[in-house]
Amino acid sequence: MATLTFIGATRQVTGSCYLLKTRASTILLECGMYQGSNQDEERNQKDFPFDITQLDAVVISHTHLDHCGLLPKLVRDGYQGPVFMTPATHDLIEVMLKDAAFLAMKDVEWENRQRQRAGKPLIEPLYTDQDVADTLHLREVHAYGETTPVTDDISLRFHDAGHILGSSIVELKISENKKKHTLVFSGDLGNSKTAMLDDPSVITHADTLLMESTYGDRNHRSLEETLDEFRDALQEAMESGGNVLIPAFTIGRTQEVLFWLGKFYREGILKQQKVFLDSPMGIKASEIYFKHLHLFNDEDTKSFRETVKQGWKEWLPPLHYTRSTEESMQINTITGGAIIIAGSGMCTGGRIRHHLKNNLWRNNTRVIIVGFQAQGTLGRALVDGARHVSIFGKEIAVNASIHTLGGFSAHADQSQLLDWTKSFSKPRPDLYLVHGETEKMLELQKQLYSHQQWHANIPHPGEMIEL
Repeated sequence: MATLTFIGATRQVTGSCYLLKTRASTILLECGMYQGSNQDEERNQKDFPFDITQLDAVVISHTHLDHCGLLPKLVRDGYQGPVFMTPATHDLIEVMLKDAAFLAMKDVEWENRQRQRAGKPLIEPLYTDQDVADTLHLREVHAYGETTPVTDDISLRFHDAGHILGSSIVELKISENKKKHTLVFSGDLGNSKTAMLDDPSVITHADTLLMESTYGDRNHRSLEETLDEFRDALQEAMESGGNVLIPAFTIGRTQEVLFWLGKFYREGILKQQKVFLDSPMGIKASEIYFKHLHLFNDEDTKSFRETVKQGWKEWLPPLHYTRSTEESMQINTITGGAIIIAGSGMCTGGRIRHHLKNNLWRNNTRVIIVGFQAQGTLGRALVDGARHVSIFGKEIAVNASIHTLGGFSAHADQSQLLDWTKSFSKPRPDLYLVHGETEKMLELQKQLYSHQQWHANIPHPGEMIEL
């Protein structure tokens, strides 16, 4: 009998990883990085809790690091089989993993300087550029709706999840002892209120369903209210001479923000004359979006696709790309009137921390939070109302106004998750909630039973179920 073991993103949001075993095959569904507190991120260094030599294949739903960020470590530790993904994921994952390796090596370089001075043993990075290069050779691409064999007894089909470019709902069909079993993993389901991408595909059948629950306890504000607050924050910053800081996830939120800033510019309501995309990785990812315009939805992006032929600067003329460190540092000489979009999205690293250090203490600064902030991150501290934060070892007063624009979230909210589940035919699949903090899962579990009399299981890390 086939089994599924819940390894990561189980009673927490990050570290997505599930092990599917049949009598003949072993498949790893996701190979994600843990993100958040130092304690969470230390888990990335641990050995994988399964025999890598037994793996036949890996399936990846999309390119956010909490779903694919440990792939190079898996390869470094001996995996040499195929990694299945969509075409857009194929293009974006190279950007994500190369950047992750660069940051890992930089962090270890700094740490080892401190260790050397203290006479402590040196450490190795989580993985290197070579590990990433070895990983990229293993990519196997399949389009949405295409059925392909993964092993002799498991087939795969990707469906559009509407979360970020190339994101997928994963459907695995298992044939064993003349019986068939369909396992569906939602991946990260997109927020249907946002622009650019299509809504998540409707799935009608599964025997076992794994569903994310990141926002299982709440609904997002409407897009109209979100855009109103965004416009007001931009206007207030301009009138008070302050900068606007937007910590943005490289893939998804960055492009959504650029899209709406371009709309505001074309409507004549964007007064800022300088918009900086201060993220080399974000620039590369935004350029990749232009290779996949066919994945944009028709309703929201018709004028965008008709107007833009060369790139984002055509849509948003005040946009400046800052690729080098020197260019990024130069932004800090601007004391007002700029919009600065920089990674990382949870403020755990990257250039946004430098901009926060230089601007958080100013009461005319506006910080726009556009994505989920995990527990233990600087972004979560700002959202939760911290009045002082530590950045680069220095205490910084938080005098800036913090705006949390949940309507820009790339994740489905509670009502959208409930609506998505309504399409499954009866008998309903066995449902397991993943990718959520425990209290959010419990609330979604309650709502599923209240609205649909459907009991959702909340597995524990390491729990194994029979399919």
